[in-house]
Amino acid sequence: MPPEPQPTDRPATANLPATADRPATADRPTNARAVAAARLPLRRRLLPVIALLLLAPWAAECSWGGFAIDDFLPVLIFLGPMYGGAAILIRETARHLGAGWPTIVLLAAAFGVLQAGLVDQSLFNPHYLDDTQYADTRAAAEASLVPGLEFSLRQAFDYVGNHIVLTICAPIVLVESFLGPGRRLRPWLGRPGLAVVAVLYLLGSLLIFASDGGRKNFLASPLQLTLAAVVVLALVATAVLPRWRRPAPRRTRRLPHPLWLGLLVVLVRLGADLAPGWAGVTIALGLAAIMGAAIAYWSSGVHWRQRHVLAAGTASVVSAAAFAYLVPPYSPGNPTAALAGDIAVSVITVALVGGAWWRLRRASPTVHVGAS
Repeated sequence: MPPEPQPTDRPATANLPATADRPATADRPTNARAVAAARLPLRRRLLPVIALLLLAPWAAECSWGGFAIDDFLPVLIFLGPMYGGAAILIRETARHLGAGWPTIVLLAAAFGVLQAGLVDQSLFNPHYLDDTQYADTRAAAEASLVPGLEFSLRQAFDYVGNHIVLTICAPIVLVESFLGPGRRLRPWLGRPGLAVVAVLYLLGSLLIFASDGGRKNFLASPLQLTLAAVVVLALVATAVLPRWRRPAPRRTRRLPHPLWLGLLVVLVRLGADLAPGWAGVTIALGLAAIMGAAIAYWSSGVHWRQRHVLAAGTASVVSAAAFAYLVPPYSPGNPTAALAGDIAVSVITVALVGGAWWRLRRASPTVHVGAS
């Protein structure tokens, strides 16, 4: 068993239900620390919100080489309200409920289906990538076409999976890791702030739905739209179940070093892309299930730290940045700008992940943060 953390190592989660993110005993803070966190100046309380608003669209569209460097700013401006707004709403919903990462992951999956199935409808549009440098991926996608519903299960796995790990989870992990234990697991916004973010998200989604470059004048069939809506509602209903807010038992388990955990996530991500067609989809789903079960098992151990959360949550961003040099941006353009964008992605990724790692080591090497 690890030594009992000192008061300065405990996250400020007073007056919130104990969850897998908040062990019921060792991690309970003092009321003074919770009150101090709540009385921070407005600019400091809004800083993580703004960071998440900008980081989500960058991670979703730029971190893997989808855009050249001169397109970074337009991506942040036009996609920030939708992607960033969704990340903030999902994070705040989970933290206000006193829930942990199972709720965040389920809500992220719901957002992925909502985005690809109802907003831009790329999941059902076979011509969605025809005007990009990824038009040649259509044949591979059609190799796993679901009969009657006319969507590619391979594309569904990629679209929704990338929204889970890149758009939502990785940005939340990064921003929370830069915060001290007193603010990491607490809500950042009250009802007025949440209302503003919700309006931003709705306006951003409406812009994509109505624009020629967003939905691309395509409208899915009623059956396809109904399927997507039912899946979204089912995921949201599962995400808000009370079970995710109950205290999870903490067990003595041997855990891998955070760096080994991150490497394992990268290998699983690479393995999911090895085979084409239905065999590839089956392998990808199997590897994702195994990795999810392994993280759930390890995160219930008493030695699980925020550094493990950081490694597991950002491994996909690191691997995406590493392979950005090998993939083309959506639109052909200046090769110099494309290369500059890839270099910028590498620098930003190293700065974010390295800075978060340094921040955790500097704040407290012994802080206990279960993340389920």
